[in-house]
Amino acid sequence: MNFPNFQRLNVLTLATAVALSVLLRPGIVAAGPGGSEAPEDQQLTVILVHGAWADGSSWNEVIPLLQKQGVKVVAVQNPLSSLADDVAATQRVIDRQPGKVLLVGHSWGGVVISAVGNQSKVAGLIYVAAFAPADGESVNDLAANKELPSAPGLAGIEPDAYGYLWMKPRNFGEHFAQDLAAAKTDLMAVTQKPIAARSFGDKVEKAAWRSKPSWYILAEQDHMIPLAAQKLMASRAGATVTSVNAGHASMIAKADEVAAVIVSAAKSLRT
Repeated sequence: MNFPNFQRLNVLTLATAVALSVLLRPGIVAAGPGGSEAPEDQQLTVILVHGAWADGSSWNEVIPLLQKQGVKVVAVQNPLSSLADDVAATQRVIDRQPGKVLLVGHSWGGVVISAVGNQSKVAGLIYVAAFAPADGESVNDLAANKELPSAPGLAGIEPDAYGYLWMKPRNFGEHFAQDLAAAKTDLMAVTQKPIAARSFGDKVEKAAWRSKPSWYILAEQDHMIPLAAQKLMASRAGATVTSVNAGHASMIAKADEVAAVIVSAAKSLRT
């Protein structure tokens, strides 16, 4: 074997493979008007932002459904150490996208997209059983509203010695995702990601929904954010509302319906 020739062949083969992967990579081009191909910087990317006691994998049921519809999608992995830290993590994902983005937030993720979504690159916002605070408002402020019912799931949250909030394992099956199988909620409990308690006191300076088109998916059986609170936030945001018969983890229990709203919103923003 002539080693130098073999090495040269491998280099050429690798170069060809890289070139092909760039040309064929999904998301580089998209169908434009009349079937033409739109440049990458004219595409819309859906960015999924998870909530407390979860991570990016909480969108695992929705992601394949979006990809099947040709939607470019990315899930954020937030540290849950403060609103500023989560905004920074989401911003890094936004900056990696060549074109406009549609932000989708679940639960605490709604606070994050409300805070980071004012920039011109953000085309719209979707709240999935999420907090949608107003200007100068925090989650604690929303929870202190005496006109709204208390959430039964909050009783299952406990702090640790480091200032982080954890959810008691049984709370996942009883209140966080009571409509999912026990095997699923047991896994959620084991893999949960705690959130810094101080995050719930962090205020959104300027709510992005004031200047961006927004959608809200109500979870009718939610034990973590009462339905009345969801309706209040959706109404004041002027959001297009869809209701699903699900608990708080509606993006898992009703993945088809959640994905359908995201696809519809994405299409409307591209037209």
